[in-house]
Order: sequence, then C-alpha cells, then structure tokens
Amino acid sequence: MPKDERNLLEVLELELCFLHEGGYGRLLRAPWRAPLIFEDSLTCLNYDARGNRAPCSECLLMEFVPSEHGTEKIPCRHIPLDADGQTLKMLYACGTQQEIEEALEIWLKTTIHRMEQDRVKAESASAQCHAVAI
Repeated sequence: MPKDERNLLEVLELELCFLHEGGYGRLLRAPWRAPLIFEDSLTCLNYDARGNRAPCSECLLMEFVPSEHGTEKIPCRHIPLDADGQTLKMLYACGTQQEIEEALEIWLKTTIHRMEQDRVKAESASAQCHAVAI
C-alpha cells in the first residue's frame, strides 16, 4: 500500500472539525465502547478497513509519534499531547471522555497553529531567496 499522500495540515484541520462536530460522540458502528481518538475518524488510514489494513508506519501522524513508540501496535496513542508528555494511552487509562477531547483539541489547535506559522516562514524565506536571485 502506498504511503499516505494526504496533506498533514488539512488532515489535522479536518480532525479538529470532526471533534467540534461531536464526531467522537456515541459511535453508531460500535455503540458498546468508548470512541478511540484518531482511530474512529477519517484521520486513520485504516478507518473502516476490512482485512487489507495499511501499516501504521505509513500514516501522517507518525511524524508526532516518539521514535521509541513507532513500532507499537497503535503508535498514535503515544503522541505527546502536552508539555508533560500526556498521551492518549495515558488518558484512556485514567481520563474521562471530556478530558481526552479537551486535550486533543488543545493539541490540534497548537499543532495547526505551529504548522501554519512554519508555512508562512518558509514562504517568506522562499520569496526572499527568489528576490535575491533576481
């Protein structure tokens, strides 16, 4: 299966919309369990996959997974969501759904903002290089 070709910033923005629209409310396809962040949204390469699953190593979210957790069965559960290193795996063990969604929202907003700033800086640097070359 090919590597995930989606735009990371767009994927994170869609994940934030999904969260704001209540996407992690009660799941119609699995109402007996709590929703799983990323895994139960279109962010996941294997969302609704049946049988032919893509390896998580091909997912865009691997950029945020610490290298020591890259080979875990579900690496996205190990993404640090805050400065203290709190992860989904930790929150699943001792957090409420509201706490999990609040941590995700803060992480998404912070990450999106940082990526947008990086893009503006890169575009500015590129424009300056182009101006110097002329």
